[in-house]
Amino acid sequence: MRWGLLSCGLTGAVGAAQGLAEHKDTLGAPLCPCRHYEDKEAEVKNGFWNCPCVPMRERKECHCMLFLTEDSPFQDGEATIGIEDISREISGGGA
Repeated sequence: MRWGLLSCGLTGAVGAAQGLAEHKDTLGAPLCPCRHYEDKEAEVKNGFWNCPCVPMRERKECHCMLFLTEDSPFQDGEATIGIEDISREISGGGA
């Protein structure tokens, strides 16, 4: 909990993490997967939406809702998600 934030829940966290990982692999940077870009390569170079994005770094506002403040009505109260939880979710086993 380095940022003092919680997750939005396992399914949302896994989906956002998979999108970030895919962008890291294909674009070389973890570009926010929850936005539409006309030119992803240009956005990566700009750096604004590379995770953690500028709004996250400056105001703890995560567009993906991957990280939420403790007072957010969308957080699920869990500060960590284990690798077993992620593996189960990816394989379709659910939480």
